[in-house]
Amino acid sequence: MPELPEVEALAGYLRERAVGRRVDRIEIAAINALKTYDPAPSAVTGRTVTGALRHGKFLDVVFGGDSVGDGVGGDGAPALHLVVHLARAGWLHYRETFPSGVPLKPGKGPIAVRVRLDDGSGFDLTEAGTQKSLAAYLVTDPAQVPGVARLGPDALAVDLPTFAERLRSRRGQVKGVLTDQQVLSGIGNAYSDEILHAARLSPFAITDRLPDDRMAALYEATRNVLGDAVSRSLGQRAAELKSEKRSGLRVHARTGLPCPVCGDTVREVSFADSSLQYCPGCQTGGKPLADRRLSRLVR
Repeated sequence: MPELPEVEALAGYLRERAVGRRVDRIEIAAINALKTYDPAPSAVTGRTVTGALRHGKFLDVVFGGDSVGDGVGGDGAPALHLVVHLARAGWLHYRETFPSGVPLKPGKGPIAVRVRLDDGSGFDLTEAGTQKSLAAYLVTDPAQVPGVARLGPDALAVDLPTFAERLRSRRGQVKGVLTDQQVLSGIGNAYSDEILHAARLSPFAITDRLPDDRMAALYEATRNVLGDAVSRSLGQRAAELKSEKRSGLRVHARTGLPCPVCGDTVREVSFADSSLQYCPGCQTGGKPLADRRLSRLVR
């Protein structure tokens, strides 16, 4: 799932490549992906791409404003925002050219939304697999998107006191609280594993029991892991971001491999529809977490 660093990089890439281009048209191939109907996608035709922003893990492409922040189009009409949550298997693919005169066929293939620009380029929003969760909203204000309206503060924008207050306000296992978008926005499954490994914390540690020194270590790990991932991702082409993310992971998706820090074997805990990875040597005093409900490790 694209998280804060990848979505930030996608927004940056669109700012470099698409801003200033006019929209030729938007095509919707997956009707279920479009969650709004007013304004219609045709309302974007002829507008200029004026910006690309990020709200947590949501990508926001802005059309029609004189500048990103003015909120109105050149004719006085409100700017429009295509706000997208890429979900678990969604992605953005930028195309330098599209087959001319070949419209998308609804319901065929992985493409959910296509945005064609006036220079022949544009981008596809795609989703692999059979579980379709990608969501696109065309709105005049990003706050009209329910998921955006509920977001907590950005994980890279908070200071230590705010970070600690937010985490301790939601008692629970630190892994789950870190990924709760209403507590802090932008952190998902992969980077929460990496952050906890860097902080040397068990994913089952309880948030309101963390002493101040461990909370400070978690805060620094959050800033360092996300900041490093953003630095490595910015400037990368959209097609290269997934491999760039994988190359920087130390424990996530590395079950059975040696930890690059201590050499212990990376372990996994599986849930109904997800899993977490951790290093016993770095995070749990060498003891494996056999089961999230039965573990009696000291938190």
